[in-house]
Amino acid sequence: MNTELRVLRPADWSEWFRHLSRAFGEGEADPAEEAGWRSVVEYERSLAAFDGDELIGTSGTFSFRMSVPGGALVPTGGLTMVSVSATHRRRGVLKSMMRRQLELSEEREEPLAALTASEPDIYGRFGYGLASQWMSATVDTGRVRFAAPADAEDLRVRWADPEKSLPECEALYARGLAGRPGSLARSEEWARVQVIDPPGERAGASPLRCVLVERDGRLVGYARFSVTPRWDDAGADGQVNLWELEADDPAGYAALWRFLAGVDLTSRIVAGKRPVDDPMRFLASDVRRCRLKLRDAMYLRPVDVGAALAARGYQAPVDVVLDVADDFLPRNTGRWRLAGDRRGAVCAPTRDTADLSLGVAELGAVYLGGSTLTELAAAGRVTELRPGALAAASTAFGSDRAPFLAHGF
Repeated sequence: MNTELRVLRPADWSEWFRHLSRAFGEGEADPAEEAGWRSVVEYERSLAAFDGDELIGTSGTFSFRMSVPGGALVPTGGLTMVSVSATHRRRGVLKSMMRRQLELSEEREEPLAALTASEPDIYGRFGYGLASQWMSATVDTGRVRFAAPADAEDLRVRWADPEKSLPECEALYARGLAGRPGSLARSEEWARVQVIDPPGERAGASPLRCVLVERDGRLVGYARFSVTPRWDDAGADGQVNLWELEADDPAGYAALWRFLAGVDLTSRIVAGKRPVDDPMRFLASDVRRCRLKLRDAMYLRPVDVGAALAARGYQAPVDVVLDVADDFLPRNTGRWRLAGDRRGAVCAPTRDTADLSLGVAELGAVYLGGSTLTELAAAGRVTELRPGALAAASTAFGSDRAPFLAHGF
């Protein structure tokens, strides 16, 4: 087989997207959903793999800026829409697309590449490590009450149109970026994607709804959700589907959970993507009735080890030599001296004796502070070469807040 990779042309979008939908076992895409993805696709970073005249693979990359520990927004290639036809598996199609996508990130001098995985076991061999997780919650609102600070009574909660309220909601989202590693800066196009609400994708739920919380006229929080009505012999048993909740005020945050717990004719809140350190756990009267679960979210890999490690801040002063292995991007392989603190860092190749040995996927896993070098060492994936180096470096790579990706891509 002679695979040819071509840059996606706008005229070929519909065929390309149909192939992607078929590969994921989906039917015809809702026109509103397809239009939303088309509004953010970057054609020059999207590839179509062909076997002769037959389209057999798709992949794309979004140009993001990601918040990292220390507050910087670092250019990041967001890999997306990867598919290979079932008729052309194990023939090197995926490998060739992955390599080319990383080459495009190198050309754009993006230190990082990230993805969310439909099948997590695929991407480790390309150097991606699990960098953040999502917490899900199914809250029994008949038994769980949410506490709130006394000044929550001073807040105003009001309904808002999800689209018309986008500018002020996105301004609040942007204010919180620096303090939450793993968050993505959103363009106007990406902001609109958050409120796309295709009727064919609602699965019986209501249209998207939005509430705002204000203090003295200033927005301090918002929630976007839908409601799935249900009835049984005992009466109403509806469900609140929470899609996004952001707040920069503790009382406003608590007020939003109280509001959601009190939506008429519902008995539960289902939230699929929350940060693992969500303070909701400490507001709930019975955390067991919240049925918390963790699942993998974002996978990350350094494209340029030196630039990536120099781009973030560190919890404690660090001076360590890392012996890094990267089979897929060999120029990262070698020893790197990292020196820095909360204010910044430098990282450059060195011939000095290594203190720790690890792969690039392990480096991606700890980069945002969501996992620790100590944890990975316990799994045999990081080797301490100088006594004491592991504990010191593990502390330095930490983060005040858990990394969180609010939405997929």
